[in-house]
Amino acid sequence: MIEFKHVFKKYTNDIEAASDFSIKIDQGEFVYVVGPSGAGKSTFIKMMYREEKPTSGQIKINEFELDKIKGHEIPYLRRELGIVFQDFKLLPKMTVFENVAYALQVIEKQPTEIQQRVKRVLDLVGLADKADAFPNQLSGGEQQRIAIARAIANQPGIVIADEPTGNLDPDTAGGIMDILEEINQQGTTVVMATHNSGIVNQRKHRVIEIEDGHIIRDQRKGGFSKNE
Repeated sequence: MIEFKHVFKKYTNDIEAASDFSIKIDQGEFVYVVGPSGAGKSTFIKMMYREEKPTSGQIKINEFELDKIKGHEIPYLRRELGIVFQDFKLLPKMTVFENVAYALQVIEKQPTEIQQRVKRVLDLVGLADKADAFPNQLSGGEQQRIAIARAIANQPGIVIADEPTGNLDPDTAGGIMDILEEINQQGTTVVMATHNSGIVNQRKHRVIEIEDGHIIRDQRKGGFSKNE
């Protein structure tokens, strides 16, 4: 589902954020992307949803070739992805229900289907009772759950999460991980960038470690390395 072949990414200041990335992530995998700040994790994540374009090499997400994709095709790529950000990116003037429904309205789903899907994903993240609340009435953990609900409302095959537990206390972070692991058990591929060593060490999944723009480790059921 996700394949990088000899991918390089160099920024205008000559910083090489990706040096010969060659990696394949199969359907249904749960993958942590780890490494220190500035290592290249965010670049790796952003290239998957075409926020960043590789300088050279090939990236394939399902049937999309991201190194060749046209601008008008990018929205269709992103319809197949669920993207979860550390800062939630909820729309403050919309209710919880409206935030999640909006993701379906922009792809022109029918109102009846939107109602059903929003209810289903709010039930999944345990916040059906907050449907009429606004984001500023929710805790950070609740806002992140809503961000996940919005990301999975369109039943994407891949969820990409960039530091989804970064601003949360350990108990709340554990609840977010429960949701991501449940989604994964239902067949969704999850790729999660994280600094959280406790989560990576306790909840074992594949680990891709990036340092100075290089993939230095790709380990099944790995943990954080000692130098992290």
